[in-house]
Amino acid sequence: MKKLILGFTMILVLTLAACSNTGDEWDSTSQISVYTRDTSSGTRAGFMGGIGFDEAVEDDSQLVDGFVINDNTGILTSMLTDEYGIGYISLSSLDGSVKGLQFDGVDPTIANVVNNTYGLKRPFNYVLRSLDDYQNDTEKNISLAFIAFMETTDGADIITNEGAIPLDSTNTWDDIKDNYSVCSQDNSDVTIRFGGSDSIEQIAKALTEAFAPKCGNFIPEHDHTGSSDGFKRTQGSEKDGDNYKHIGFASRPFKDSETGSIGTQGQLAWDAIVAIVHNDNPLMSVTSEDLRKIYGGQFLTWDECL
Repeated sequence: MKKLILGFTMILVLTLAACSNTGDEWDSTSQISVYTRDTSSGTRAGFMGGIGFDEAVEDDSQLVDGFVINDNTGILTSMLTDEYGIGYISLSSLDGSVKGLQFDGVDPTIANVVNNTYGLKRPFNYVLRSLDDYQNDTEKNISLAFIAFMETTDGADIITNEGAIPLDSTNTWDDIKDNYSVCSQDNSDVTIRFGGSDSIEQIAKALTEAFAPKCGNFIPEHDHTGSSDGFKRTQGSEKDGDNYKHIGFASRPFKDSETGSIGTQGQLAWDAIVAIVHNDNPLMSVTSEDLRKIYGGQFLTWDECL
């Protein structure tokens, strides 16, 4: 795997005046540091596929020399200090600490994801264990109740608060809770294990924090290591290993090789992927071609945008 950081050029959809307005403290001749996710990441799959760089979804050799691999939080943190870096994160993780770039001239906002004008849109999905593959009925029924809660208006409010876009819902938890008798018992000695996409981690934690008191105070355990592990550890090759999960998440569509048993997979929300830079960077917008050439290594320094 290629290591360290290599500069590259980004073709910007900025005017000459905009690119030139860097001031004395930001050096446009500097190399650009490239940050990406690992090949198990749904965010990487969505980003590379969305910019038309499919060959780089699972092949690091297609990327510019010197790229840095980090997780969603790591890339966000890196852009706080690396004035000459570029990376990409989930829209649900974007805050004012870094600059989220326009994509093809469209702002990365929830409204623009909803109206389908923002191009790097992707689903947030979930997967359960096969319904005959739980250690006991209590764990299975809590898992099913959690999915039902997630699909209520109560769940939708939490998903919205965490920056993603829930699917349409009409029922409240109070409307349906009588269908889940497991939640009326004491479950304080039951642990339900959640994993998969780290882009969904904060949403999953917020949902379980709200739901656990409504369902017998079960103990939610979170270990989010990437979208591929969402399926692998519920119905795939690691479902019976030490890292098994009851519920997994993927921030991308499931692959053909990840087709689960009937009634165990679905979507919880929509999200988008955002290219990010340091706030001091004058760049405001990129295109898919810009990003392909950046991540493919055809462009090496910031001043080539001039």
